[in-house]
Amino acid sequence: MSDEDNLEVTRHRAIVFDDVHLAFDRNQVLRGVSFELLRGETKAIFGVAGTGKTLLLKLALGLIKPDAGHVWVLGYDVTAMKEEELFELRRKLGMVFQESALFDSLTVKENVAYRFIEEGIPEEEVHQKVLEVLRFVEMEETVDMFPAELSGGMRRRVAIARAIITEPEVLLYDSPTAGLDPITSTTIVELMVKQRDVFHTSALVVSHRLQDAFTMATHHFDREQNHMEPIPPGSAIETNTSFLILREGKVIFDGRAPELTGARDEYIREYIS
Repeated sequence: MSDEDNLEVTRHRAIVFDDVHLAFDRNQVLRGVSFELLRGETKAIFGVAGTGKTLLLKLALGLIKPDAGHVWVLGYDVTAMKEEELFELRRKLGMVFQESALFDSLTVKENVAYRFIEEGIPEEEVHQKVLEVLRFVEMEETVDMFPAELSGGMRRRVAIARAIITEPEVLLYDSPTAGLDPITSTTIVELMVKQRDVFHTSALVVSHRLQDAFTMATHHFDREQNHMEPIPPGSAIETNTSFLILREGKVIFDGRAPELTGARDEYIREYIS
């Protein structure tokens, strides 16, 4: 891309995948994947097992490099960056892992503040910030507890708190509701909607649950009521949530909920049914 194109990417797009190919041995996993995540947008990624959904997150983090193509994150071509150059960029990204990935030997506070502790941020500043993000995910009372004392849903909420404590510009969610019951899943989705609508954070969401993404596309966070509400018919409220579906390493759909439900492609209709 030219300098002018790079400026445009930085201004309006959080992430750009440009004709990305990736293979492991003879297994071609990604075959020319291209899409954009606009700033403030949430894009939910779907596809059957093995289509490379989680690989997209790893590519965005610069953990792996594509065989061909480019991945731009916040205006930086991560495919061309060295590991030491990626450290500062990753401070602007938050990652929520599928299994929470909390340190069992650390308290909730220590888990949430892990980045700050590593960087030597003063204890008083760390403590206040931890309480602030735990209050946001409604987990303030767990500050001195250990992960083993928490339910699966509680651990997932702590993981979200850890991801947002640095006020990232982009959040990457890897199956955030996997393995959770429907009620707990709704709680996690509500937190994601709250983060989207309060802070307008860009997000890529790898998911196996279409219902979660449809909920995000049709609900908004009402600050006065302090909970998620369905968008009334005819409302001008825009959730800025889109869907991306992968099949055999290619993008076969990239659009909004009405376009998805109205798709005529037989595979897509079968998938969403």
